[in-house]
Amino acid sequence: MYKTLFLLLAMACGAGAPALSHAVERVAVGASFSHIYEQREDGSWHGLGVDVLCLLAERAGDTMRFKLYPWPRAMAMVERAQADILVGPYKSPERLKRLAYTDHALYRDRVVFYGRRSGPAAWRGDLALLKGKRIATVRGWHYGSQFEQARPLFDINEVPQVENGLQMLALGRIDLLATNERNVTRALGPLGLDASVTVLCPDITQLDGYLAFPRAPHYAAVRERYNALFAQMVRSGELARLGVRNGVRVPPYGAAARVAPPCMEKAR
Repeated sequence: MYKTLFLLLAMACGAGAPALSHAVERVAVGASFSHIYEQREDGSWHGLGVDVLCLLAERAGDTMRFKLYPWPRAMAMVERAQADILVGPYKSPERLKRLAYTDHALYRDRVVFYGRRSGPAAWRGDLALLKGKRIATVRGWHYGSQFEQARPLFDINEVPQVENGLQMLALGRIDLLATNERNVTRALGPLGLDASVTVLCPDITQLDGYLAFPRAPHYAAVRERYNALFAQMVRSGELARLGVRNGVRVPPYGAAARVAPPCMEKAR
């Protein structure tokens, strides 16, 4: 099954497939999201979002081009209809006014705090008790309604990417890093910080990431077409299988989906 799926994805992304003269090129944008949207050193793309969009484009009779940008810029490009698809945004009331989301989510993230192994565990589930704490957040990220409402309580340090926050945490420049566990898991090893920082339980929340399109009226047909095709992937269990293939949790649409286990704090 996976061999067949791999061949379909390779063909959909253009490996060995002839270009179609009538195909419309769609441009997908996003930041580098571990297991979701990544580019290798050789220029090739991989991740759950890449696999899904390759298949959707092929079924819509389009081609798909991928580009990386800082997250705030990628969002702004889709809001302004300068790109066709944003890969991976969580929902927020503000974003819903500016972006048109698919009906179904692409993946599910655990949003957590990371702290230093050598320090006291400052987080036990009550955001109000973190008043005055130095907390790093990634610029442009949404952390769920409860965290956003409590944000004025904290001494917020915005960082451009997760790696910066982890380094600040290890050096003691912040007390906590708010992030999703998926992006941190891959970053810790290369940074050599496995022994310095640890995930804290419980989760802040769990959030779903989506595909999103411009709200411009002339995008309506494209949005509806891709939304319908994506819904078919969800109903058939294809999204769940792609999630397993990429090591990504997806919402529990079916038995094959990977449901997030309880938060497991590492031994300090």
